[in-house]
Amino acid sequence: MEAEYSAAQCVPKDRRPDALGDLRVLPDEIICAILVNLTPRDVARLSCVSSVMYILCNEEPLWMSLCLSNVNGQLQYQGSWKKTMLNQLHLPNLYHETCVTPMHFQGFSSLFLLRRHYRCHTTLAGFSFDSGNVERKNDISLEEFGQEYDGKKPVLLSGLADTWPARNTWTIDQLLLKYGDTPFKISQRSAQKISMKFKDYVSYMQIQHDEDPLYIFDEKFGEVSPSLLKEYTVPHLFQEDFFDVIDRDKRPAYRWLIIGPERSGASWHVDPALTSAWNTLLCGRKRWALYPPGKVPLGVTVHVNDEDGDVNIETPSSLQWWLDFYPLLADEDKPIECTQLPGETIFVPSGWWHCVLNLETTIAVTQNFVNSRNFEFVCLDLAPGYQHKGVCRAGLLALDEGSLENVRKSSLLNEERMSRSDLTRKEKRIKMCEPSEKPFQNWTFIDQNLWDVEFSYDINFLEMFLEKERDHYSSLWCSSNCIGQRELREWLWKLWTEKPEMREKTWKGACLALNAGKWFERAREICTFHGLSIPTDDEKLPVGTGSNPVYLIGDHVVKLYVEGGLEASVHALGSEMEFYSLLCKADSRLKNHIPGILASGILFVEDGKYKIVPWDGRGVPDVIANCDWIPENSSAVDFPFGIWSKKYFDYKKAGISINESINFAKCSKVWPYIVTKRCKGKIFAEIRDTLSWEDALNLASFLGEQMRSLHLLPFPSLNASSFADTEKKTECPYVNGFMETVSNKKIPAEWEFFIRTLSRGRRMSLSV
Repeated sequence: MEAEYSAAQCVPKDRRPDALGDLRVLPDEIICAILVNLTPRDVARLSCVSSVMYILCNEEPLWMSLCLSNVNGQLQYQGSWKKTMLNQLHLPNLYHETCVTPMHFQGFSSLFLLRRHYRCHTTLAGFSFDSGNVERKNDISLEEFGQEYDGKKPVLLSGLADTWPARNTWTIDQLLLKYGDTPFKISQRSAQKISMKFKDYVSYMQIQHDEDPLYIFDEKFGEVSPSLLKEYTVPHLFQEDFFDVIDRDKRPAYRWLIIGPERSGASWHVDPALTSAWNTLLCGRKRWALYPPGKVPLGVTVHVNDEDGDVNIETPSSLQWWLDFYPLLADEDKPIECTQLPGETIFVPSGWWHCVLNLETTIAVTQNFVNSRNFEFVCLDLAPGYQHKGVCRAGLLALDEGSLENVRKSSLLNEERMSRSDLTRKEKRIKMCEPSEKPFQNWTFIDQNLWDVEFSYDINFLEMFLEKERDHYSSLWCSSNCIGQRELREWLWKLWTEKPEMREKTWKGACLALNAGKWFERAREICTFHGLSIPTDDEKLPVGTGSNPVYLIGDHVVKLYVEGGLEASVHALGSEMEFYSLLCKADSRLKNHIPGILASGILFVEDGKYKIVPWDGRGVPDVIANCDWIPENSSAVDFPFGIWSKKYFDYKKAGISINESINFAKCSKVWPYIVTKRCKGKIFAEIRDTLSWEDALNLASFLGEQMRSLHLLPFPSLNASSFADTEKKTECPYVNGFMETVSNKKIPAEWEFFIRTLSRGRRMSLSV
């Protein structure tokens, strides 16, 4: 008894309550998450508060996060992340803790820190990994690949890289000799653009003990080191890539050099825009885990923003998932797995979840591609809205009750039942985040009736979740899309013109991404109403990259105004009609070089049918007469939506935020349009590179003459009473950035709107 009492007396007192004060109620994980959001200087100050704060504030993962959040450019690791951060701050040497021995305290323990320390220092050599259950194939034909695997399931392929020079030259030592001073982009969970010289990265790999080590993941390696591209070729199975028609500087990122040490890897994700991918390993070993589309891994949460469809995936690091989550899985819930060996290529189909863990230092090359099998899925993912993006990744749990009922009524649904265990497991992980609601609010239970609905990664099934009220031309563009709006339109147009043999497939993709079928219907209605030739099948895709759908039909052009919403569209057509009226009144020579207007009007839907009202820009058509943005004294001016009205509209819009501007661009069922004669010749962009110097000078001279004619046009008079609700004062910017308020008598009325618009836009940008 005396021995037991003596041992108890030796147990040090728990110092956590006294050292943390009121913060003691928070778990260590939450405190560490808070510390990440502080500045390095504040963390250093906080470490002096107490013994426990000293421990928490000197954790290497914390300083790694702080360092990567503050660096922008090239990084040079200094042996520890705290030293690296201090080096970035350019502090005097006397503040560097080169000789200071870290303090140690008894009476404090943390399971969270212990587990993280284990992940940082564990080695994977002792872990047992079998060959996995992904099929392995050698010398597979293109026909067999298309029938058995493409768009269906992953496969490990050998023999595709046997003739590559990279099989022998892509080793750490040889790359170090040739590319030691070459900077490569680093992939990490940071918004900053980080790169490291390869020699510095190799030094880092050799001494680091990070839970989620830095990982070379460089999509520009071919531009930085072109010789690397000569040492491998795209395998014959993956050479069909529809993104090839896009200019290299405009196409999305598609190829990456991947180099990482043991414990590094890629956390759970679905490849951008639902593209497919191949990955060839040149040295080392990788462990892969994969789930089919719609089956979200344990520990992963999918958020889809309901405004722009932005997809955000919360996931543990690759190592943490394997150590902490994988052991919790029942056998039937485990992913498809394999260990990839040097020389092997793995194919990942469209929409498949995958996670990669490097078992040792690895070097690999990977490319994403769009082919005939996944093209429609890519176009679907680039369509506006959010519901279809959630379903493609999270399955039916991305749906609310109303949407689910619509699915249940569809004839495309299967009658097979989803297992209750699968739904229960997913319930805890899939959440749809909407700005107007608290996250996770709608996911407290799973409807029992969901069990009779089966998810299918089939384009006919998935397109049911497109939001019909959202339109490509007027909807907010998703920031996580791999390609911009204009680039998307250019891509589809190039496929249409340069690959006529696949027009049927291109049309299907355009109907998904651009809602091209509906726009074609509207263009046909306009042509029918005005007795113009009906567009042929070759003319049914909108042309070019403009922000409004434009059709080249025979010898005329049909343009529908959509960009910015109905008010912006009415002003766009109204100001264009007033400009053409000015040309005719002034008998300007400029009108000889501007396409003549054949017709103009407003197309709208009434009682489920298209109707058209001709409109030349004068007066207010009845179809929009009840809108709350009609000028009060519109009858007092010839063109109520003409040039000055558009200027005032631009002035109002300049003073609102991006989120508020969404209301201006809401999809409507009213579309102004114009029909003009078709110009002869080619677009300048098509001949720019082949134009001779003499022709370029002649063109410049011609454009100068037209510019002079434009400046000679009489500007439409401003009816000041039309804008009586505007401010009586105008802010004029000084050269030093301050503002001076002056009476509007000192400046012409025409300049007043120009200055006000700039001022409002400047104030808005400063407030943001």
